[in-house]
Formats: sequence, C-alpha cells, structure tokens
Amino acid sequence: MTTPAPAPAPGWTLRQIVQVVCHLLVLRPLLLFLVGLRLQGREHLPRTDPFILIANHSSHLDAVSLLSLFPLHRLRRIRPVAAADYFERTALVSVLSRTLFNILPIARHDVSADNDPRPLMLAALERGESLILFPEGTRGSGPGIGRFKSGVAWLAQHAPEIPIVPVLLVNLGRSLPKGELIPVPMFAEVRVGAPRRPRGTVDEILAELEGAVRKLGE
Repeated sequence: MTTPAPAPAPGWTLRQIVQVVCHLLVLRPLLLFLVGLRLQGREHLPRTDPFILIANHSSHLDAVSLLSLFPLHRLRRIRPVAAADYFERTALVSVLSRTLFNILPIARHDVSADNDPRPLMLAALERGESLILFPEGTRGSGPGIGRFKSGVAWLAQHAPEIPIVPVLLVNLGRSLPKGELIPVPMFAEVRVGAPRRPRGTVDEILAELEGAVRKLGE
C-alpha cells in the first residue's frame, strides 16, 4: 500500500456544512439526551487519519453513534462502510446517506471483480480517509456478536500500517431495534479498545479482531 495522501486544502463544500450542522443541532443532542450515550475508552480513539474502526452492529444508531465520538471537523474524512442495496435503494435515501453520514457504499450481493468492495475500501484508506466497518456484514437481532467476515482481515493484510480500533456497542439495539423508526430512551454505551495492527492469516486476523471486540463485553 502506498503512503496515504495528504489532507486536502482547507475548504468546506455545501454537503459537508450540512453534515456538520445536522450532527451538531440534531443527531448529537438526540444521542445525548434521548439515548444517553456514554463513552468508555476515549483515550484509544485515533487522533489522526486514516484508521479502521470495527464494531458490532445491531441498530441504525450504530454509525451515527460512532461518528459522534469525533470532532465535527473530522467527519468529512470518516466514512461508514454501508450496503449499497439498502442505503442507495432510492435517490432520496442515497442523498441523505451520503450527505449526513458520508457513507462508502459497497455491494454485498452478486459481488464480482467489478464491484468487489475490498479495493474500494483500500482506495479510501490510501486517500487518507478513515473507515467505520461492521465486520458481521449485517445487523444482528440481539446482543450477541456474529462471526466476522473476511473483508477486514484482507484490509489488515493489504494495509498493515493502518490501526484497527475495536469497539463494542452496548444497548443501541434495544434503543432502536431492527425494524423500528423511533428511538426509545435507553442508556447506551460505546466501549473503545486499544488499536491493533494484526498479522497472520485471514483466520488468525479474524480471530484476533473478533476476540478484541468480544473482550470489551467482559
């Protein structure tokens, strides 16, 4: 992997301004006062880009909760990896997802050499962007953590210098369960672990990273 590109010159696009305003005035107050989001392990959050943040996935609140951990001025360089078939299912959903969350849409069905998500994620890292990745591949229906898919291990092998930060999300699935649209008050927590740079085979890397996330629940 090549050295990440330097950050672009200062300057904000209209989309980036809308994103910051929405997070400042709507999304972050919602997480603070309705969900009661708490953070454990703030010292482990990367202060520079790029990085890969991996977490369990149980709610539509997951990505916005993880974005809320970072200063507003960094949001334009942090990209949640999201399923294109869901977050680009209509033009309106696509515009909102890209504007408010700066998603990196990837294919999860009928994957071929032309739409393989791994090179797209690697290219984002090479541009100096950071990724929020849910290695389970889909939202779970309970507090348990599913087995991780191999994409994150492939990234670890092809971008070994990029830190991978394990995160456990607690109670977000109860605050906004799958299929619901309105969050309910529920104290939720984000637990951040120490960054890792795993080495080895795909299976060894997956075991280390999955274990790191699970350990945060002990």
